[in-house]
Amino acid sequence: MGRVMQISQDSPTSEALDAATKALESGGVIVSPTDSVYGLVCAATPNNPAHQRIFEIKNRPATQTLPLFVADPNDLPRYAASVPTWALSLVNAYWPGALTLVVTATDALPAEYLASTGTVALRCPSSALVRELARRVGPLAQTSANTHGEPSATSGASVELQIIEAADLTLDGGPAPLAIASTIVDCTGSAPRVLREGAIPVSEVLRVAGA
Repeated sequence: MGRVMQISQDSPTSEALDAATKALESGGVIVSPTDSVYGLVCAATPNNPAHQRIFEIKNRPATQTLPLFVADPNDLPRYAASVPTWALSLVNAYWPGALTLVVTATDALPAEYLASTGTVALRCPSSALVRELARRVGPLAQTSANTHGEPSATSGASVELQIIEAADLTLDGGPAPLAIASTIVDCTGSAPRVLREGAIPVSEVLRVAGA
């Protein structure tokens, strides 16, 4: 069975951060709480074997790409090209938070984490734990910590045992604050296109974007 550590998302201990950083930097997969739901997480580094392991653990089609967590809102220009003004308004309103933006990627990201269209989904979560790990390791590839087709885990106790056993480390931070997935917005066009309504209502996205 994989190692389980009890942690606080708001004030993670150095021990927990060091253990998670070590696992990520050594090509491991961790289960981590976020502000929305629990995620399977790995470092978004070139040729990282953990990237493929996430698909295998989750039983998710390998044709799908994984969203990336970034540490801070000001990371956006490094990883996203040609971000429209209305998308920056969304960032100012909802980052850190439960908003995922699909953008055209820069060459700062490894190609294996990009869609065939050259886009990537980015989010700066409202989780001190996840943001500190992204500062230490770099962008983090992630997806919800559940078997494909099963409900998303919204607490450490609801993560499937087979997921915990397959991961290198599970961080149990108790219930996720929002317990609902992020809202995903395609920012590659002239106006926002909501791909998934989650924690942030479509009406609020359109209002803030001025659409």
